[in-house]
Formats: sequence, structure tokens, C-alpha cells
Amino acid sequence: MRHHSAVHVGAAVAAVAAVAALASCRGEPEPDAYGNFEATEVVVSAQTGGQVEQFTPVEGMRLERGVVVAVIDTTQLALEREQLSAQRAATGARRTEVAEQLRVLAVQHEIARRAYERTRRLHAEQAATAQQLDQTERDYRTLGAQIAALRAQGRSVALDVASSEARVAQIRDRIARSRVENPQAGTVLTTYARAGEVVQPGQPLYKIADLDTLVLRAYVTGGQLSSLRLGQRVQVRVDAGAGSLRTLPGTVTWVSPTAEFTPTPVQTRDERADLVYAVRVRVPNPDGALKIGMPADVTFGAAGPARTAER
Repeated sequence: MRHHSAVHVGAAVAAVAAVAALASCRGEPEPDAYGNFEATEVVVSAQTGGQVEQFTPVEGMRLERGVVVAVIDTTQLALEREQLSAQRAATGARRTEVAEQLRVLAVQHEIARRAYERTRRLHAEQAATAQQLDQTERDYRTLGAQIAALRAQGRSVALDVASSEARVAQIRDRIARSRVENPQAGTVLTTYARAGEVVQPGQPLYKIADLDTLVLRAYVTGGQLSSLRLGQRVQVRVDAGAGSLRTLPGTVTWVSPTAEFTPTPVQTRDERADLVYAVRVRVPNPDGALKIGMPADVTFGAAGPARTAER
């Protein structure tokens, strides 16, 4: 899944101007900045491929964190897992067989060693022939070479077993990921898939955002920075319709450390300024009245309770 912020600085100038016009009609001071609301959006993607068996997200639906919202068919993965499990069992049996062979050869090797050492003593006492000595030495060293080869084979089998176990674990993980869980509580903004469709790993399924609190992205001039601080309470006004403005409390959460050129559709108190600084203001949205991209203005200073002001 991937995260990004939906920035709507391109809202229509007419909408922003309407908010300013309403404030002017009421004889209130000109706002300090203008901007648009945005939210942190999360695009939830499929982590495995296959046919979508279940898909519950619907645009506008409220989803809690951790709920299963989609299930992708895992039939092929289950069959692959069974095949790998069978291979792992066969490889494990081969490892057991190698271990048994090593135990048998170890016993034979010990007997051959004793026979070789006894023959060496007899040969030194001229009680055994050189041919007998050569034969016992050959038997002893041959068994040693066989043990070394079998140990190498055992190490190879052990690696095969570990590889099979890792592949089975990967299949199990892919099967677990076929159940898509919602990563955060919020409202579904857009859906990109439906039940019955075939999706690929990484393919977007739906987009979700927490709309309980929105962020107003506004722009201020360098001269206004001295009147801003993090955590500062401000007043945010939006058009409530029927010629009225609604005032909401907001909190400054971020001030850009670098300047940028004034975005074309964004107004500031000093429109002649070439450089402005982006500011983010968190605004509660318990009733869902605020929408992504909606224009608003900001007045610095203490914010009172939410109210609706008539013209």
C-alpha cells in the first residue's frame, strides 16, 4: 500500500473569493491567508495476485482499522503449498536415510581402523604379508572417503530441506496476505476493483482517508511568519451556504521552512508578494461538513467555538 497527501491548491479562485466577499459584507477584518482543505489519503493495494472473491469497500463507506475488506482466491497457492510440503517431506526422509547410512559406515570404519592397525603390528613382526597390509589400509581409507562424501550429501540435503521450508513459509505468507485488512479507520473515497475481477500484486483496490480531521493548507508571506507558531489556535472560516460563514477552530501544525512562488489560484493578504510559505492547520470535522478541496480562509489569533455567522 502507498500513502500520499491530496493537495488541492488548484481550487477555483471564485470559490475563495466568495468566502472573502462574505467576510467583507459583514465588515470583518480581512483574513490573513486562504487555502484549501486536504486529507492524508491511503491507497490500499493487493499484495498477492488472483481473482477477488470478496470485496466490501463502497465509496462513502466508513471502515474501521483491521477489518477484512477483500479476499483474493488462493486455490493455486494452496496447491503449490501442498506440492512443496510433499517435496519437503521427501527431502526430510532422504536426510534421515543419509543419517542412517552414516551411522552404519561409521561402525564399519571403526572396524576397518582396528583391522588396519592390527595388520600393521603383525606386518612389523613379519606375521602378516604386505598384501594383507595394503588390503586393510585400502578398506580403511575407502570407508573414510565414503563417509566424507555422504556427509557432503547430508549437508546438501539439509540445505534442500531448509529451502523447501522457506518456500512453504513464503506461500503461507502469500496466502495470509490474500486477506486484505483495512490499514486505518476512515471513509472510502474511491474504489478501483470489484468482486470477480483478477488483480495483480501491487494493484490498487481502493482509496481511504480519515475525514474526522482535515488539514487546511494555506500560504502566508514572510512578514506574517512572526505571528505564527506551532500549536497556535486560529480561526478558520468556510462558506456555510445561504450567504453565511461558518467559523471553526484550527491548530497550526506545520510551517514550511522554505519559501516558494505564490501558487496562481491562492490569495494572500499581500498579493504582491512573490514568495510565500505553506502552512498546515488541523481542523476538526466531526459532522463531515468539510470536504477535501473546499476553500477556506484563516485568521490568526485565538479561535472560539464553532458558530455560523449570518451576513
